[in-house]
Amino acid sequence: MADSEASQSMSDAATSVGEIVGLQQDDNSKQIRGYCMYDWAKSAFETSVTTAILPGWFAYLFLEANGISVTTGFGEMTSDTFWAWAVTGAALLVAVLSPGFGVIADRTKIKIKMLKILTWVGAGSVTLLALAPLFSISSQWVWLFVMFLFANIGLNGAGVFYNALLPHQGSEKQMDGISNKAYAYGYLGGGLLLVFHLGLVMGIGASTIPFCMATSGLWWFGFAFWTFATVPEPEIENEVEDLDVASATKLAIKELKKTLSEWRSFKTLFIYMLAYFFFIDGINSVTALAGVYGIAVLGLSITDLIMTIVVIQFVGFPAAYFFTWLAGKTSTKKALTVSLVGWCFMIGGALAFAPLELENHEDYDFQFDWADDHYEVRMLDYEVLGDGSSDKALEAQFGHFLPSEEGGVGNATLEEVTLFMGSLDDSRFSASVNGSAGLNGTTSLGVDHPTSLGDGKLDYIGINARELVWAPLGLSVTMQFLL
Repeated sequence: MADSEASQSMSDAATSVGEIVGLQQDDNSKQIRGYCMYDWAKSAFETSVTTAILPGWFAYLFLEANGISVTTGFGEMTSDTFWAWAVTGAALLVAVLSPGFGVIADRTKIKIKMLKILTWVGAGSVTLLALAPLFSISSQWVWLFVMFLFANIGLNGAGVFYNALLPHQGSEKQMDGISNKAYAYGYLGGGLLLVFHLGLVMGIGASTIPFCMATSGLWWFGFAFWTFATVPEPEIENEVEDLDVASATKLAIKELKKTLSEWRSFKTLFIYMLAYFFFIDGINSVTALAGVYGIAVLGLSITDLIMTIVVIQFVGFPAAYFFTWLAGKTSTKKALTVSLVGWCFMIGGALAFAPLELENHEDYDFQFDWADDHYEVRMLDYEVLGDGSSDKALEAQFGHFLPSEEGGVGNATLEEVTLFMGSLDDSRFSASVNGSAGLNGTTSLGVDHPTSLGDGKLDYIGINARELVWAPLGLSVTMQFLL
């Protein structure tokens, strides 16, 4: 009897898993798979471009052109600030257009057409990122900024019509499963392409980055055709003819005002929509800004960042199915609550990220070693100095004794090294002196160096975490970011 019950339980579990991962075929399985493939397609942009590769490329080109920051009409702006503005600008524009888009999606048979148009905008802009090397070094980061802005407009706008297609892909009971299956496809698709890009960057080098951008755009556009070919335009009751964006926006605003005036009639839905606005914006912000934060603030390399995102993608793939199972066993609300609480806990922990202090002489950007009557000068990266004004000033004053090629060695006097060490306080560089009685063991760390903490209001969290947790465990900032 016990064996029979156990067998039945295992059979039920297998059936449940089969339903989750799509092993049980139904009449619209081809359509559902086609719908999910759009997540597979667009995830190339969300992983390889937005999070893994482009942030590092953008930060590097910005640094080469401007140094740590550039003065604008809005004050001093760094690379991560510009990146945030690109994400914010695209989101605000789509937010303004979304009410009109929503009405058009609900009242006209145009969802697939608009999805195609906005895919052209998004995927086309991603592909055009590859043309940045054709411009001067001072303009390349601007080109990336503009194309990234348009790519985000395409992505966010396409999302309106892609999400509008979801209710037409199955029954109400199937919605959780289809939605999470699409997420799983996205994690897997984006992860596979990112593994390919990781191989290129590690095997060939940074020169392959434009190719990575182009293939990300082609991946998005190419696999989107699977969706266009298999997902039909849904039928609509009471279709409104000749509805353009302007008239749709007016109608949307009118309906929105009416809805808000009657919010007490659907208080629970109103509270959920308000909460959704905040938590989805937080999630999207972290997703969009994590990459540039890791590169520009924490000092991660592009390879470190790519490997971290690869791990996340292949953890996220089964996690999407897990939350489908959890929602089925409990409820959608409980599954959502568990995921959001866990997410908030992890993001709160990100405040403790702190690069470990430099310990070895060879870890510093500039290394001075005493050799009888002069200092031999070596650099961690001989191309560390960019075209920014502060970098140019440093090079103009001290460039005569710095190495001019990779692996090269420069020569400097005691007086020159002393002056150099005192000039780094307001920079992003580090320097160490080894040998000679006067300066032996002396180090200098610029205020903008990734390991320099203490000038930010929340830096005390990172300082304490570094002292009490990261340093004793020997966990580098790359491992912190991954965990």
